[in-house]
Amino acid sequence: MDQQDITSQEDGFHIAKIELDMEGQHRLSSTQEHERAVAIFDLLDSNHFKLHKQAGPYHLYLRTDQRHIHFDIRDSDDEPIVNFFMALGPLRRIIRDYFQVCDSYYEAIRTKTPSQIQAIDMGRRSLHNEGSDILCNRLERHAAFDNQTARRLFTLICVMTSREKTR
Repeated sequence: MDQQDITSQEDGFHIAKIELDMEGQHRLSSTQEHERAVAIFDLLDSNHFKLHKQAGPYHLYLRTDQRHIHFDIRDSDDEPIVNFFMALGPLRRIIRDYFQVCDSYYEAIRTKTPSQIQAIDMGRRSLHNEGSDILCNRLERHAAFDNQTARRLFTLICVMTSREKTR
């Protein structure tokens, strides 16, 4: 989305509440829990999300069956507006690579030089951007959102689809 398309949260086009349905999922590691909490905090603090059908603010409920991410979007009274899902296939490689680079990044923080850490972090950010771009493209028929919102949603999807018990 172009910068000129981004409007403030005062216009109602934003996510005001987000919940992840983690029922049946494994327990998150402390790192995953931290990533989830930061992404939700940042998302609720600042986001632009606009359904093509109805103004917000919106309540977003996400769940996964490990093949799809299900988006249940409701109005501020928690009345359903729209439900849709996105197949995870196009994101699988990026999510896998993102986790591998994140593992390398967390290890590098303990053992590598600042320049080595920075190089790994650049790769991590690049994969994160690539995942965010795919997310935007896959959901553009349902909603419009800015890059930072896409990045935070991608983080939540990564956490929700992680099959690892610890990282």
